[in-house]
Amino acid sequence: MKVYKFEDLVVWQLARTLVKDIYSSFKTCRDFGFNDQIQRAAISIMNNIAEGFERSNNSKDNKQFLNFLNIAAGSCGEVRSMFYAAEDLGYIDEEKAKLYRKRCIDLSLKLNSFMETLRQHDASTCSN
Repeated sequence: MKVYKFEDLVVWQLARTLVKDIYSSFKTCRDFGFNDQIQRAAISIMNNIAEGFERSNNSKDNKQFLNFLNIAAGSCGEVRSMFYAAEDLGYIDEEKAKLYRKRCIDLSLKLNSFMETLRQHDASTCSN
C-alpha cells in the first residue's frame, strides 16, 4: 500500500496525539525550561516524521527518510526520559508518568519497525 501523505502514517498520528497530550498535561507547570524542553522534543518526533516523508517523496530510496525517522526515534527517547524527570520533580504522578513512558516505548517500537520495513524495501529494490 502506497502512502501519499504523512498524515496517513500511524507513527505520525501517534506523535501528534502525544504532542497534544503533553501540552495539556503540563499547561499549568511553571517550570518554563522543562515545558519548553519536553514540548520541543515531542514536536520534534512529529515534525521529523513529516519532514522526512516530504523530502523522500522524489527520492529513489528511503535513506533520507530513514535519517529523519532515526532523529524522531531519538526525540522519543528524550521525551520518555523527560517523564522520569517530571515524575521525580512532582510535575506528574507516577501512574501518568508510567503511562506516558509506555506510549513512548510503543511509539519507538513502531518507528523502529517502520524503519526496518523501509530498509528491507530498499534492499529488495537494489537486488532486482
